[in-house]
Amino acid sequence: MQTPAPNVPAPVSAAPAAPAATGYMAPEEAVRLAEAFRMFSRASEELSGAYSELQGQMARLTGELEAANGALRQQYLEKAALTERLSTLLDALPAGVVVLDDAGSVVQINPAAEDFLHAAKVGDSWMAIYGDTLVPGETPGEFMVGKRHLAVDVTPLGASGGRIVLLHDITEAQELKGHAERTQRLAAMGEMAAQLAHQLRTPLAAALLYAGNLENPELPAASRGAIAHKTVARLKHIERLIQDMLLFARGEALGQDRFTVADLLAELAQNFEPLLARTGSRLVVDDETGDVRLTGTRKSLVSALTSLLENALQAVDGIADGRIELAARRDDSLVLIAVRDNGPGMDKATAARLFEPFFTTRSDGTGLGLAIAHGVVRAHGGSIDVVSSPGGGAEFTVTLPCRKN
Repeated sequence: MQTPAPNVPAPVSAAPAAPAATGYMAPEEAVRLAEAFRMFSRASEELSGAYSELQGQMARLTGELEAANGALRQQYLEKAALTERLSTLLDALPAGVVVLDDAGSVVQINPAAEDFLHAAKVGDSWMAIYGDTLVPGETPGEFMVGKRHLAVDVTPLGASGGRIVLLHDITEAQELKGHAERTQRLAAMGEMAAQLAHQLRTPLAAALLYAGNLENPELPAASRGAIAHKTVARLKHIERLIQDMLLFARGEALGQDRFTVADLLAELAQNFEPLLARTGSRLVVDDETGDVRLTGTRKSLVSALTSLLENALQAVDGIADGRIELAARRDDSLVLIAVRDNGPGMDKATAARLFEPFFTTRSDGTGLGLAIAHGVVRAHGGSIDVVSSPGGGAEFTVTLPCRKN
């Protein structure tokens, strides 16, 4: 019996041995590695420089931002102080100030305006305030609130939009104006006293002379009637002279009648028609005012304009083709009423004295008609101008403020 052979491993073919770690690197790899390190170093330096520059920019921007914030803070404080001062000034102003937006609503109002407008407040409509509270006064831009006179001025605010309304209390100024006018009339009365004595002397002497003749019992009845008529005429002349003087000295309170210019001219033409009927002259009326209205005392204006028409009628007396024109037109917020005639005209010296009390070119005139007319027109906030030359007729132009409808 044979003994089994022991398990002997089979021979293995020999594999190549791994190279031993000797620390050797190929030249190409060393170059690439060195280049990588160099690029990394350069990138690190660039990043470090960029970071440093960024830090510098951040520091500069932070400084600029702090400076800008400081400037804005200073501006804010200055504007806040200015706003406070303006608000204090606005509250302390005696004049009323109302600020409106584009829609016409009140966005700001000071205490004076609240007092003037009976406690108007922010949010109210200006048109409602205007219609309910303000009543048109005697002159353009003037309004009445109770017994108070207010001057109202509305100004656009430009690019910011809206409007600003300024209200000035002119009650005291109006009272002073009235006192000044009364004082002026009293002063004129002092100057008129001596002239009046002279004016009264002539007709009074004539009346006394005629009255003395009436005492003669032998005076025929026919002569007695003629002398009596002359006496009464002289006495009426004296009476008219005194009435005109009192009217001129006293003046009249300006009324609040509202009437159209067309109605005024129609009344003038109607009143003047009987005077024209006794002459060969004619009146031509030319009205271009439409429905424009005037405010004042209609009776006084009719009387004043009648004086101008009578003056024109006397100027064309005796002229074959006497012509008087009564024309009216509107010029913005004014009405111009002209009285023209084709009479002989007058020189500059005469025209300059036409409105002086007691100055007259007629033997039977009192010299107060045109002076009174001038006073009436001036009381209505208007004026009278005259243009004339010898042989060229005369033109009187009355300028009056009108109301916009």
